[in-house]
Amino acid sequence: QVQLVESGGGLVQAGGSLRLSCAASGTIFSINTMGWYRQAPGKQRELAAGITSGGTTSYADSVKARFTISRDNARNTVYLQMNSLKPEDTADYYCYALMSQYSRNPQYYWGQGTQVTVSS
Repeated sequence: QVQLVESGGGLVQAGGSLRLSCAASGTIFSINTMGWYRQAPGKQRELAAGITSGGTTSYADSVKARFTISRDNARNTVYLQMNSLKPEDTADYYCYALMSQYSRNPQYYWGQGTQVTVSS
C-alpha cells in the first residue's frame, strides 16, 4: 500500500508564506513526477507545480516567481514553498506522484489534500 501524506497548510495573511510537504511511503519501486494540484472553491483543479525525478520543474503562470517546488528523492518527499501569497491562492492543495510499485507500470497516487487560506 502506498500513501502520500501532506502537511503544512493553514491560514496566512496576504503577502505571507507557507511551506507544504508531501511524503510518499509504502512499497515504492520508483517515483517519476511529483507535484501539487490545487482546487479553489467553485473552480476546476489546476496544476500548481510539478517536478521530475531529475529536477525539472514546471509551474502555473499564476504562481511563477512566487512558488518554488523541490524534492528530496532520498526521503520520497516533495515540497512547495509559497511566498507572496495572495487571496486567490486560497484552495485545497493536493499532492500527487507518478510512481511504480514492484517495478510495475507507473500510476498516479494522490494525497488527501491540505487547505490553504490566504486572508486579505
